[in-house]
Amino acid sequence: MPQTDVSQRASTGPRSQWRPALPLLLPAYLWLTVAIFLPLSAMAFFSFMTELPLSGKPWAFTLANYAAFFEKSFYAVLLRDSLRLALEVTLWCALLGFPCAYVLAKILKGRSREAIFLLVILPFWSNGLVRVFSWAIALRGNGLLDRTLNAILPFQVNVDLMFSYPAIVIGLVHSYLPYMVLTCYLTLQAIDDSLIEAARSLGASRFTVLRRLIIPLSLPGLVAGSVLIFVPVVGSFMEPRILGGRAGTFYGTVIEDQFVAVFNWPLGAALSFILLAVVLIILGAASPILKRAA
Repeated sequence: MPQTDVSQRASTGPRSQWRPALPLLLPAYLWLTVAIFLPLSAMAFFSFMTELPLSGKPWAFTLANYAAFFEKSFYAVLLRDSLRLALEVTLWCALLGFPCAYVLAKILKGRSREAIFLLVILPFWSNGLVRVFSWAIALRGNGLLDRTLNAILPFQVNVDLMFSYPAIVIGLVHSYLPYMVLTCYLTLQAIDDSLIEAARSLGASRFTVLRRLIIPLSLPGLVAGSVLIFVPVVGSFMEPRILGGRAGTFYGTVIEDQFVAVFNWPLGAALSFILLAVVLIILGAASPILKRAA
């Protein structure tokens, strides 16, 4: 092959193709630097201080904030409970979101699909506090759910889920379920219907098609939705605080208390970075499974 052809192909490689787009990417990278990396750097700096410089008190560098996590066992207990809560919420979102996404992608058509899709993404358009307090009104004793059931059932029931663990799970599932529905919907929409028809024509049952074809091909959406849900739920504090009461003390609520109530920003920053490290370790350990699923 002539040398000129080789040089021409090298000049039209992937790097040269990206060069015209670099000026368009600079605002995004600048925004990420200002909005993410700089605040994280400031919090990392605060986590090694004895006092917050803004308080006017003398400060020095220390590792006591990180040592407090290992010295006091209740931090580890709360982190374990938060991981369990995040895993449970993720599983419920997968169990509820995947069938909903399948109906939207493969069964409903036209305006009915648009109407259901609108109901799915409706939580994105409402304020988080509005969603949580709506559930507080519905789940409390003599609330909306209690009165509705007593109006329908021939016997009296007393549904009072407020300030309990199930109320926290319900509120979190309602807040993060759209992430699972949307990611699964995109992968299910990409599956060619002719593959399903071919499997059915070869004698495969609906359950076999679901188990051997649809679920494996939609795993990238399930994985993406699980990550988008698991990571923020581990550090959530609004739903546990409002719907859980005393039962809503988790790792995220303790971090919020350090920043808002106690004004101990160094300890709150240290606990936040420990949570970030734990989440990254979990994602790193699960990365081979995630890559295989994708």
